[in-house]
This record gives sequence, structure tokens and C-alpha cells, in this order.
Amino acid sequence: MSKKLNLHATKRLGSGTSAVKKLRREGAVPGVIYGAAQDNYTIQVKSKEFENLLHHSAGENVLVNLQIEGAKEADKLAMVQEVQHNPLTGQIMHIDFHAVKEDEEVTAVVQVEIVGEAAGVKHGGLLDHQLHSLEVRCKPADLPGKIEVPVSHLEVGEAVHVGDIKPPGGVEFLLDGEVVIANVQEIKVGVAEEEAPAEEAEAASVEGEEGVEAKEAGEAAPES
Repeated sequence: MSKKLNLHATKRLGSGTSAVKKLRREGAVPGVIYGAAQDNYTIQVKSKEFENLLHHSAGENVLVNLQIEGAKEADKLAMVQEVQHNPLTGQIMHIDFHAVKEDEEVTAVVQVEIVGEAAGVKHGGLLDHQLHSLEVRCKPADLPGKIEVPVSHLEVGEAVHVGDIKPPGGVEFLLDGEVVIANVQEIKVGVAEEEAPAEEAEAASVEGEEGVEAKEAGEAAPES
């Protein structure tokens, strides 16, 4: 299950580009919190503290207990909904937090992790991991950090589907059970190399026959 982590925040009063730039220069990241029948409002968190939180979290779903200085409700249970990065530097630019309630179900996307080496791979097959994340519904306390999918039993030509995996307690998968998570495919080696020489031999044979026919036609032609 996702571990609930504490994160200190401050209600943000300033707005506008210059105020946001000043925040980042001071080592803070602007953010917003919304949801759970509350008013949306802006906050800020320390950049280093948030990066450390992400580093020690399992999977993409981070459940935090936001301890917000200057807010009516000092503590807020929330999920990290979106983290925006600078595409060039990777710097965290903005964070969206989605406030949730302990007794209400949430929908989240959970990472799918393949576990083990497929038997078919040992016999020359290739494992194709097709589904890398899975949408789930559950209460915040039951939210898994990841979904582990064992594949060691898979032989060449076999697959594991969403319906083959038992959800963790209190968790519901929201994807059709027939969707393939991973399968083991047969590797076809040397087909192109085998076909090419055959095609070249056939072409050479045709050219040879045409050349012989042309020569015979020339020899048979009457002299003028």
C-alpha cells in the first residue's frame, strides 16, 4: 500500500509571474490544492523536501498529509496529482495536490511491475511487456504503490491478462480483464536472410534464361 508521508506547506498569498519566480529562487515550489468539497487555494512547499519525498516513495502515487501553515485546516490528506517539470533542466515547476477523504474511494493510475523471468524466454522467446500502468479504484489507505505481475510461468505463445491478476484487498481494477499485460512471443530468426538468397537465385536464373534465348535467337537469324 502507498505509505502516507508528511509534507510541510505554506498558504501562498502572492501571485503572478514575478512572485512565482521569486519563490523558486528561494528554493520553494508553487502548488495548488483542490478537491474533497473544499475551496481551491495556492500553496508552496520546499523544493528539497518535496524531492526527498518523491525519492522515498514507491511508485507514482504519493499520498501525503499536508501540514499547511496559514490554512483553516492545518492538516490535509492529499494525493500528488501532477508534477510539472522544466523540460530542459528537469526542475520541478509546479505541483497539483488533490485533497481526499479517508472514507471515500479515489481513482488512481498505478505502475505495473513485471516479476520474474518467463520460462518461454529461457527457451528462446521474447517477453513483450504491453501494459505499464493500471487504473484502480479504492480508499486512500488501500492505494497500492504498484501492481506486481508474476510471469515466470509463461511459455512461448502464452500471455497474462488483467483478469489473471488478483487485486490487493480493497482495490478494484478498472480495465477489462481481457487486456494483455505481457506475453511471450516466438522469435523468428533468419527468415529475411533465407528469403533474400532464394529471390536473388530466382532473378539470376531468369536473367540467365533470357540471355540464352537472346543468344540463340541471334545465332538463328539468317544472314542478309
